[in-house]
Amino acid sequence: MAKKNNNTRDRENFYGLSEVQLIDAYKTMVTSRLIDDRMENLIKQGKASFLISGSGHEAVQVATAMAMKPGKDWFYTYYRDDALVLALGITPENIFQHSMGKATDPFTGGRQMATHLGSRELRMPTASSPTGSQYLQAVGTALSCVLRNTDEVVYVSGGEGSTSEGEYFEAVNWATRKKLPVIFLIQNNKYAISVPVEDQAAGGSIYKACSGFEGLNKYHIDGTDFLESYAAAKEAVKLAREGKGPALIYADVVRLRSHSASDAQEKYRSRESLEEDLKKDPIAGFEKELIEAGILTQEKIEEIKKNIFDEILKTADEVFKQPNPDASTVMDYLYCPAEEQAVIEYEKIRPVGEPVVMVDAVNHALQEEMEKNHNMIIYGEDIADGKGGVFTATKGLSTKFGEERVFNSPLAEASIIGTAIGAAITGIKPVVEIQFADYIFPAMMQIRDELVMYRYRSNNKFSCPVVIRAACGGYIGGGHYHSQNIEAIFAKCHGMYIAYPSNAADAKGLLKTACNLNDPVLFLEHKFLYRQGFAKSPEPDSDYYLPFGKAIVRREGGDITIVTYGAMVEKALRASREMEKKGVGVEVVDLRTIVPLDMETVLNSVKKTGKAIVFYEDSKFMGFGAEIAAQISENAFEFLDAPVRRVAGLDVHVPFHPNLEKAALPQDGWILNACEEMAAY
Repeated sequence: MAKKNNNTRDRENFYGLSEVQLIDAYKTMVTSRLIDDRMENLIKQGKASFLISGSGHEAVQVATAMAMKPGKDWFYTYYRDDALVLALGITPENIFQHSMGKATDPFTGGRQMATHLGSRELRMPTASSPTGSQYLQAVGTALSCVLRNTDEVVYVSGGEGSTSEGEYFEAVNWATRKKLPVIFLIQNNKYAISVPVEDQAAGGSIYKACSGFEGLNKYHIDGTDFLESYAAAKEAVKLAREGKGPALIYADVVRLRSHSASDAQEKYRSRESLEEDLKKDPIAGFEKELIEAGILTQEKIEEIKKNIFDEILKTADEVFKQPNPDASTVMDYLYCPAEEQAVIEYEKIRPVGEPVVMVDAVNHALQEEMEKNHNMIIYGEDIADGKGGVFTATKGLSTKFGEERVFNSPLAEASIIGTAIGAAITGIKPVVEIQFADYIFPAMMQIRDELVMYRYRSNNKFSCPVVIRAACGGYIGGGHYHSQNIEAIFAKCHGMYIAYPSNAADAKGLLKTACNLNDPVLFLEHKFLYRQGFAKSPEPDSDYYLPFGKAIVRREGGDITIVTYGAMVEKALRASREMEKKGVGVEVVDLRTIVPLDMETVLNSVKKTGKAIVFYEDSKFMGFGAEIAAQISENAFEFLDAPVRRVAGLDVHVPFHPNLEKAALPQDGWILNACEEMAAY
């Protein structure tokens, strides 16, 4: 049932808002509208290139902002939220700087197109374009608010079209299940570009579709009515702040301009529809109410509009003269600047403890870092006790550290990564598990378009140092869906480190480092290696950290170089020992991390031996080894005595039956034969 505060007396008293606050609200709404007007003209003049207008959305946005606390609460905006951010304190100059892509753009430094706003001071993570990706992040921030025992509230908004994304429902599910302090403001302007709402949502309304979520405070309001919007937002925020659960404010608004500057809504909307929206203009409605209450006169309204128009005109002209971004900065902030990176004392002495298998080394690394960092949390599917993870990598952790810090997530990979992003933005250190690397792809948008882009797109204002652990690789009879290697795919996600250890000591040292880096890390653990005797190592102590981007020569030789990583390292070492019996020295280079890639060590080895084999488990075509081979050919061609050779898996999905799996994945004989042929070349 909708909660609507239509009490006549409260409304006549403007729900406690003073005349000054009401006039300020009106000015903010007008400012937002006139910025849109000016942007349209700038686009026609070639001084700006893009606009997604919030015209018609101003009332509910300003009202909601006034019900919250800028600088304390958190705000996940979407591309029509200009009126909201103006109400929070963003200036028209800031918006023009951003819209024109100036070097002075405080939100993205010219990296993102218009309408992607953000502010560290206002706790407003920089917005992105994918519809609906913000909802899970907001839930993660709300989870952090609870973990940190604050009374902060999180705002997240979107159009009704974005609620067609599955991540919206994942977010509402998580928020209601945990009674998190998050306000979902859905601004229903009836069109997702050209698709009407009745073709988007069951029953023509996401409000109806969400009726089954117990504990969700729901409000269906006229979002063009400022006072009704304020009443709903004020109550929703109060309940959230008191720990009484999340809210859905479903606000019916109007779209007074086309979806964007590149759209023409007259092509798919009737003249009658457009005229009906004009009748519901929130600014005109608010003007009427303020005049009837004796707060403003028509003459005063015209004066306000003229003053704002003149100021906007002046501001836009001044911003246009500001400098454009310097091309030399294009690579800045993909990763944390060195001066801001955590100081890690890397261990130079080899581990001397009792031998340990890799899965236990992973478990011990997590335990040690949880003890050192009380802001670190761990979650994923089945990771809490008594299961302790399907491979027992997290066994005992929830018992030791409590289920507030180590807990099971819903079976939803996008939820795991999306909420981790939102938590990390607040200073929490999430280390999350994707049970099998094969199942990471529902989270692809959260990783590729959100996690790895936050630092870059925000011009270093925000970072998301999330660690994603994923069990990968074959040789366990897992078939298509439990055998993939994913390093080549995710190496294209610029802004994220990737580790891929081959033994227990490296796994522990690299994972402990990952837990301290200020950037996202994909930590790949080959499940076949978890309990293999050859992957056991003397266990390092709790102060052992390995640097990323430092390969190691596992076995020296002067005739052939094998460049490899993960489960292929042991196969390469066996081949090297066999070749030694034949008088051929085969050097084995273990990369240890995919990103950063230590090509210096690789090239030094290849320049010494003159022959190179790149050995990897993934399919040969487009596998990560192809990048290594290309770089060797490009940077050490004059040192080569033979063409660079790749030995890798077949270009096929990894099958289930042992006979088929053996045929598809690299075997000892494959690399040994390659070494023999290379030696004879």
